Amino acid sequence: MNAFITELEKGVSGKIIGLQGGCGFVNQLRSMGIREGKIISIVTIHPFRGPVVVRLDGKLITLGRGFANRIIVEL
Repeated sequence: MNAFITELEKGVSGKIIGLQGGCGFVNQLRSMGIREGKIISIVTIHPFRGPVVVRLDGKLITLGRGFANRIIVEL
């Protein structure tokens, strides 16, 4: 099953299978270590369209909802 990262619940992990957006956007995500094949998990999703905190390679990364809504994961 595929889903956007913002559709996952706290503590759920998934494998990144796609990044939607232009070259600049995708390159920005990849510079943070967010790329296809990596396992990413939700730490917290802040309410009221606030940021999403994810764990990737043992580090915490805070993403705005716009960024997070473009990361597709496989459960």
